[in-house]
Order: sequence, then C-alpha cells, then structure tokens
Amino acid sequence: MGPIWFRVILITVLVGAVWSDGCWDEERVALLQFQYVYSREVSDCCEWEGVECNITTRRLTQLSLGNGLFRYLEFFNASLFLPFEELRSLDLSYNDLVGVVENEGFGKLSKLRHLENLDLSYNRLNDSTLSSLSKVSTLKSLNLSGNVLFTGPHQTNAHLKWLSKLGNLETLDLSETKMKNNLLHLGGLSSLTTLKLEGNHLEGRIHLQELCNLTNLKILDLSDNRIESIRSFHGNILCLRKLKTLYLTESYYLNETVAIQELQVLSNVENLFLDFTPLDISLLKSIGILTSLKILSLSYCDLNDSLPAHQGLCYLNNLEELNLNGNALSGAIPSCLGNLTSLRYLDISNNRFTGNIASTPLTNLTMLQFISLSKNQFQVPVSFNSFANHSHLEVLLADENKLVAEPIGFHIWRPKFQLKIFSLFNCTIEEHGTLRLPNFLYFQHDLRSVDLSLCNFGELRFPHWLLQNNTRLEKLILKDSSIVGPLSLSPHPNSKLSVLDISNNKIQDEIPRNFCSLFPHLQYLFMSQNALTANIPLCLGGLRRLGMLDLSHNSLFGEIPEELGMSLSLFYLRLSNNSLSGKIFPKFYHLFNSLAALYLDGNKLEGKILDFSPISFKNLELDVSDNHFYGKLPRWLWNNTELEILDFSKNHFEGPIPMGLCNLVNLEFLDLSLNHLSGTIPSCSNLQRVLHVHLAKNKLGGTLSDALFINSSLVTLDLSENNITGRIPDWISTLPALSVFLLKANQFEGEFPVHLCRLQSLSILDLSQNKLSGHIPSCLSNLTLKPRSEKSYTGSSEFGLLLFDEVMVDMGLMMYNLIGGSEDDKDYPFTFQEEEVEFSTKGARYTYKGNILELLSAIDLSCNQFTGIIPPGLGNLSEIRGLNLSHNNFTGPIPTTFSKLKQIESLDLSYNNLNGRIPPQLTEVTTLEVLSVAHNNLSGPLPDRKNQFGTF
Repeated sequence: MGPIWFRVILITVLVGAVWSDGCWDEERVALLQFQYVYSREVSDCCEWEGVECNITTRRLTQLSLGNGLFRYLEFFNASLFLPFEELRSLDLSYNDLVGVVENEGFGKLSKLRHLENLDLSYNRLNDSTLSSLSKVSTLKSLNLSGNVLFTGPHQTNAHLKWLSKLGNLETLDLSETKMKNNLLHLGGLSSLTTLKLEGNHLEGRIHLQELCNLTNLKILDLSDNRIESIRSFHGNILCLRKLKTLYLTESYYLNETVAIQELQVLSNVENLFLDFTPLDISLLKSIGILTSLKILSLSYCDLNDSLPAHQGLCYLNNLEELNLNGNALSGAIPSCLGNLTSLRYLDISNNRFTGNIASTPLTNLTMLQFISLSKNQFQVPVSFNSFANHSHLEVLLADENKLVAEPIGFHIWRPKFQLKIFSLFNCTIEEHGTLRLPNFLYFQHDLRSVDLSLCNFGELRFPHWLLQNNTRLEKLILKDSSIVGPLSLSPHPNSKLSVLDISNNKIQDEIPRNFCSLFPHLQYLFMSQNALTANIPLCLGGLRRLGMLDLSHNSLFGEIPEELGMSLSLFYLRLSNNSLSGKIFPKFYHLFNSLAALYLDGNKLEGKILDFSPISFKNLELDVSDNHFYGKLPRWLWNNTELEILDFSKNHFEGPIPMGLCNLVNLEFLDLSLNHLSGTIPSCSNLQRVLHVHLAKNKLGGTLSDALFINSSLVTLDLSENNITGRIPDWISTLPALSVFLLKANQFEGEFPVHLCRLQSLSILDLSQNKLSGHIPSCLSNLTLKPRSEKSYTGSSEFGLLLFDEVMVDMGLMMYNLIGGSEDDKDYPFTFQEEEVEFSTKGARYTYKGNILELLSAIDLSCNQFTGIIPPGLGNLSEIRGLNLSHNNFTGPIPTTFSKLKQIESLDLSYNNLNGRIPPQLTEVTTLEVLSVAHNNLSGPLPDRKNQFGTF
C-alpha cells in the first residue's frame, strides 16, 4: 500500500503545480516579461489575450504578440520563449524587429520541439538574421512576408538557401520581400504544399520549371507582380502535377491576350484566380481547354462585350464556381451557359447584362447555392419563380435591377429552396407595374439576412411575419421601403436579430413597449426619419449589445431616459431633430466618456454642460447644436484630442473661446456660430486638419492680425456678424484651399485686400456690411470661381454588414474560403454632418448645402464705401451666379462686359452713382433672374424686352 499511497501524493502535487492559478507558474512568469502586453489583473494566464493553452495540461500552445504587442523590443530574444515547452504556434508579426540579441537568435527556437507555426511577417528582418531558422526542423508553416529578404541589385541562389533544410515545411509565405525572378533558391522543399509570392518584383516571363522540385505544391500565389507571361520547360508543368490553385490577381502587366500555350501550362489547375488583372474577352473564348477547372474568378478584369456563345467558357463542364463580377460584359446570357450544370456559385453582378431572367439559361442551373445578379440591366420577374427548381439555393442577390410584374391571374408558388440571404436593394418596377413583396418570402423559414431597402412597395405594413417565420433572422434592412402605419410586432421573441433598419419610412405612433424583450440582442437599430411619437423606451438602455442607435428625425418627446445614459455598449447615438427636452447633466456623464459619436442637435434640451473629469475620451463626433444650452464652453472639450467634428452652434453659450481649442489637432469641422461668445479668436496654427470653421453670429472682437488657422486644407472660414475690426490680413492669402470666405457685418476697414486675388480656390466671397473703401482692384477678375466639391463637406460614416460569414462557410464554397465572397459585406453609409452656408442673393438670404453649395459661386461687396468705376474685367467671371455691389459709391457706366456672365442669376448694382444707360447687351444673358439697378443716375432707353428682360 505504501507505493500506491506515494503515487497518489505525487500525482496530487503534480496536478497542483499544473493548475496553480489556472496555468503553469513558470509560463505565467515568462509572460509577465512582456510587461507592456500583460497585466496581473487576471491570474489565469490561459485567459490572457493572445494566449491559448492545452485544455488538459494547461500548458501554453499558442502565443500571439502581433500587431505591435512586442514592439518595445527591437531585437528578438529566443530565451524569452523557451519556458513555453509545448508551444506550437508563435505570432510576432508587425513588430518592427530589426535583428536578434547576440547568441539568442531564431535557431534557439529548435529547443521548442513542438513548434510548427511561426509568423514573422512585416518586421525588418533580413536573410542573414533569419538563416539560423534552418535549425527549427519542426516548422510546418513559416510566414516571412513584408521583410526585406532580398537586397541589392543581384539575387543569387545563396538567398534563402537555408530554407532547404526545413524538410517538414508545408506552407511558406514570402510575399512582399522584394524577390526577383530567380526561384531556384526555393528548391528542396519537397513537403511544401502552399507557396505565396504575392507583391514581389517578379517580372517578364516566369519559368515554372524552376519550381519542379516542389513536387507536392498545391497552391501557388503569384499575384501583384509584373509578370507578362508564364512558361515552363517544353510548354507544360508535368513536374507540378499536384498544383491545383493558382493566384494571378492584380497582374497588371500580364499579356491581355493570353496565348493558348500559356493556358496549356495550367492544364492541371482546378482553381484559377485572375481578379483585377486586365484581360481581353478572347480569354473566355479559349479557356475551354482548361477542362480541369472547378473555380474561375475573373472579377474586375476589364472584360467587355458579350459572353462568347458555343465556345470557351461554355465547355468548362466541371466548373463549380464562377465569378465575373465588376466587368463591362453586356448583352444576353448565352444559352450554352446552361451546360455548366455543376455550378454552385455564380456571381455576374456589376455588369451590363440584359434580358428577362425567365428566358435565360440560369433557370437550368439547378445546383446553384449562390447567385448574384445585382447591378445589371436584367428584367427580373417579381415572383422570382424562375428559380422554382433551384432546391439548393441559399443566397439570392438581385440588387439594382428592374422587376417585372406578373400577369393577372398568376398563382402563388411554393419554392423548393430555403434561402439564408436575400437582397433586393434599390429595386424598381417596370412602367405601369405595381411593386409588391415577392410572395415566395411567405414560405421562407431559414432566412438570416434580408435587405429590401430603397424599394417602393406602396404603403406596405411592417412585415412582422418575416420575423415570426424566420427565428434565426439576424439582419433585416427595410430602409426607405414605403412602410406605413404603426410598428406592429409579433409577440414571439427573436433572439438572433442583431441589425434592424426601418429608417426613412412613414411608421407612426410609439415604439412598442415590448420592443426590447422581443429583440434582446440587437446591436444596430436605425429608426430615423419616420413619424414615431411619445417617449424613448427606457428599456433601450438595457440592451447590452446595442452599439448604434439612430432615432433622429421623428417626433419623440420627453426626457432622454437616464438608462440610455448608463449604457456601456453604445458607441454611436443619434437623437437629432426630435422634441426631446430636459437637462442632460449630470445623468449622462457616462455618454461623454464612452461614445465615439453623439448627436443631440435639433431638440429642446437645456441647462449647462458642466465641467467634469472624464475617465477617458473616445468622442470623434459631438453635435449638440440647435438646443437651449447656456453657460461657458466646458473645459473638458479641449482635452478631447481625437475629436473630428464639434458643433455647439445655435445655443446660448457665452464667454471666450479658450486657447484649449488649439489642442484639437484632429478637428475637421468646427461650428460655434449663433451663440453669445465674446473675446478674441485664438490663433491655432497647429490645427492642420481643420476644413470648415463657422464662428458667425457671436460677439467676437479684436483683429485678425495673428493668423487663426494656417493650413493648406481650410475650405470654409465664416466669421460673419461679429465685431471684428482692423484690416483683412495678408495671411488669408496663404490658404490655398479656401473656397468660402465670409466676413459679412463686422467692422473691417481699409481698402479691398489685393492678396485675395491669389485665392484661386475661392468661389464664395462675402465682405458686405463693413467699412471697406477705395477702388475694386482689377485683379479680382482673375478668380476662376469654379464649382468645388470640397465646399459641401459631408460628415458620414459607414458600417459594414458581414452578410455571408457563417452562411458561406457552411455552404463549403471555395471561392469564399480562399478570397472572400465578392459581396461578403455591405457598407451602409450614414450622413450625420452636412456643411451649410448662408448667403444673400436674389434679394433674400438662403442656406445652401449639398450639390447646390458645390455649384454656388458668388461675390457680395455690398454696404461698404467702395468708390471708382466697376472694373470691366469682372465680366470675365464666367462662372459667377451672384454679384452684389449695391450700397456703395461706384461711378461710371455699367460695364458692357457683364454680357459675358453667362451663368449669372442675380445682379444687384442698386444704390450707387452709376450713370449712362443699361447696356442692351445684357439681354444676351439668358440666366438672369434678378436685376436691380435702382437708385442710380442711369438714363436712356431700356433694353429690348426679350429673353430674360421680357420677364422683368
């Protein structure tokens, strides 16, 4: 009994050592050497980020220190990793490693007898530093991409010669290592199955016989090189009998007309990827000789014309997956494509195909699991009964085509398929047709994602049955789908739904009180631009996964629920343009700490925005404009150095603008207009990213002698309606991108600043209601005043919906597993900040934004003390749409050159001392809508009442 008792004690001691704190003590201590990565907050090191352990022994098996987690050490030290005796995978990518500690090189990793996977990609290691890796014979996967392994103008077989000693290596990645054409140094790796040489300096003709020793090679990636053609000894690659997958994507130098001989070189290949490689349509005529092909991907290859009929592509009878997305292919789908009866994946989206789907050979491809018809010119029967026999179909994408109504008397059909993904984004119906929801949807019970946005279904009621029938539905996108009435929901919860977008509809009444219990795992909720009323449900703050919430542009009222302010998951909150009231501090302290974007503009919120000491700032966008806030600008704002958009306009803030503004080095948009701010404007020459600055309608004073914003990007500077004095300074001319410059209603004096003539990007200039005097310089005619898209700044973001992740993996489609699907996600843009400019023209004051702002070009010098004649050269401002020189002391005639202002819509010369007659040539200006010459000394006959003058 003694020996047995001893063994029990020994086992107990060993188990105790293994499970101390959940992982081995010596490994935990070794991990703590990486002090900038790990902390002591969690004792079990197997739970630390980047660490995986064996479930039974609790020994560490995987360690990921990539993406800069190891960057504090420039030199690799093997001793740091030797305590991890069962380590199988080590990731040190993206760490800027430049070398090794003396006697602690990579060769010492050979002591880790189980190490199989090593990732050293995107460091700064060279061939000699890595050569000791030849001792680590257990390696099966080695990633050296992004290092500078091949230096100097000449490469010899000596480069990477040490690789030949890694006899067990199966996967080798040498992408972006500046390798040139000599591939002989890769010989001897007889176990290698995958070789990646993407993004190197391979050029001209590539001879694959140099790789003949790689007898087990199955996957070869030669993408993004300068390869013009592929050859092998005797025109075949019998020495690479096992090569099944070849990547030649982004091969911009490849001969567009691929020769038959080159195709024969690829006779064994089953999977061929040529995406983003310019090709001639002739390839599709001759590719039929590659009878082994199972996957062919030719997306964005500049292919045009129609698909060849009865040749080439149509003879690939073994083809299972075909991607022709993003070309300029046109015409009807040839009938011979129906021969490809093995097809499971077909993407012909983003082309110009025509014809009625019901009469295409697609109806014969009944093995299809995935089909994308999106963005073509197809006519698609709204019933989709063309796919009645496609019992395997799981993904059907038909965005941006024209739907065809079924004839009267058409019977509802029951499909054989059960879709997982269905998308009908931005659909239209043929003339005189009535768009209805496809009836087959009533028979679907396994949907995961449905997108019916931007389809006018004509007063559709919310389709709650979609949620009731499809309990695994994760994403429902019904944006701008003409939904009306109350939001009627099924009483049955849907725990899988993570994205719901019902924005831009006419949904009325309140959000149902049981909303949160029905969708407890929502992550994205968009209900903006409806007619929702009542209070915001308290429960929304309790949705633990909710990250984005947009309830803007409704008629919601009452206070913002305090529960919403306590949410720990929200990073985007938009409640703009409602009738919300009450104070937001101090109960929303946490919101200002955790949110990346907060939009409360256009409500009735009030009170002071208090100073506090935030834990951390994550705000990138902050808009509380058009409310009733008052007091001084909070000091915590100026510590938020990541802030990109700041809009506190249209409130009652007072006091000075602090110098802390200059801390916001990432700021792009600033609007503090329409407040009661006073004092001088801080000089912030370090705000190099700011594009638009609005400080109008305050009580700001002082001069502009010190440069406010010196950067090459500033597009808009609006200081209108303040009390700024002095001259317009010279530093304005150092703003090459300045397009909108507004100084209206200040106290500026002196002559017209000649240096403004150097602003070649200028298109809107308002110096009205100041005390400027003297003559208008003739150089003003040098301004081009051309439309500029930069003026119409639109703050927007996109969030991507990963539509196909689990679905595609479950379908077992190689196309997705190897390169990702062509539409594996959709980006949904959200516009949340739009540049607006006020400008007086046509006798009224207007607000311009969007495309109209881009086109607007105007000059307003009215209500000053300018004298002299109006420079005739102003007639050269051919792009100008509004010119106001009224309420000055100009003399002389109206320039006849104004007849050349072919775009002008408003011309105001009233209240001056002009004489002579109205030039008859002005009748040639057919765009003129408003002309005012009142209160001058004009005489003589009026111009003929023709063209626009006939309407005055």
